[in-house]
Amino acid sequence: MGLNFSHETLAQRVLFGTGLAAEHLAAEVSRLGASRLMVIAGHRDSDTVSALTAVLPVALHYSEIIQHVPLESAERARAAARENNVDLLVCLGGGSAVGLAKAIALDTTTPVIAIPTTYAGSEATNVWGLTEAGRKTTGIDARVLPVTVIYDAALSRMLPVELSVASGLNAMAHCIDSLWGPRADPINATLAAEGISALAAGLPAIISDPPGLDGREQALYGAYLSAVSFASAGSGMHHKICHVLGGSYNMPHAQTHAIILPHVLAFNAPFAPQAAERIAAAFGSPDAVTGLNALRKRLGAPSALKDYGFELANIPEAVSMILPVIPANNPRAVTAQNLTELLTAAFHGSTPRT
Repeated sequence: MGLNFSHETLAQRVLFGTGLAAEHLAAEVSRLGASRLMVIAGHRDSDTVSALTAVLPVALHYSEIIQHVPLESAERARAAARENNVDLLVCLGGGSAVGLAKAIALDTTTPVIAIPTTYAGSEATNVWGLTEAGRKTTGIDARVLPVTVIYDAALSRMLPVELSVASGLNAMAHCIDSLWGPRADPINATLAAEGISALAAGLPAIISDPPGLDGREQALYGAYLSAVSFASAGSGMHHKICHVLGGSYNMPHAQTHAIILPHVLAFNAPFAPQAAERIAAAFGSPDAVTGLNALRKRLGAPSALKDYGFELANIPEAVSMILPVIPANNPRAVTAQNLTELLTAAFHGSTPRT
């Protein structure tokens, strides 16, 4: 049977180079003709961002960054952008910083330059997310896609090893979910497989040599590939679960993805043999679940939802919110019973098997 699929590649400029962030940022600000920058970065990154933007026309430094982007926080940032007549948003940090820039862009159409220091991948997608009254809403809009992404592995050296692991497994989840997302196609699968290979090489290197740059470069490369494949394939079962857990129970983003991923893989893999074979090959393992479990053990990955404040009593409510948003094309039928079993296993931190 011949190939038959549709694929959309998002238009975005990517600049990759260790030690080149300041040079790349200045060139992009000039290319875009911007004269009033709003620089979004947390207090931890204030020295870094000050050095990167020292000679640039910064109108406003903004540091109120909150996980899962509460709507009221987004509204304050939007108001600040308008009051300062901002014509370019520059965000540095993880998914929360990028998410806030996207929330502003969604409302103001101001272009975004993203400088990621984690492996969240939000910088390469046109997906936005806002949380209101304990519910996280996501959407797709071309206005929120950063016009330029600047990757510099030297900027990720400040990311602690534990968070590097969780964030890298979040990127891994983008790859794996892309193989059975609503718009999965062979191009997405190829990007995702390369992303898995890069992350599987890069994350152990970070563990063995935290200040080293080779592992961090591979992880950034893998994170970018993961996000590109995810942006095209769409949000699958894994991400639907994690969006509910994050938005409704304020669970930490990266750790939640790291915990849920092996359970969703074990749940779907027997019903998606081609995807499972591709994942196994990317790990260099006999099967997909064994490969991921071995990597997680090597990394000392987060394993239990209970360790991050989730309560066993929350599971029935969570199941009721997750079930209606599971994509219809998920390889395996999802029921209240098997989803409850999955979340219970993730709560306790058991090691999933195929």
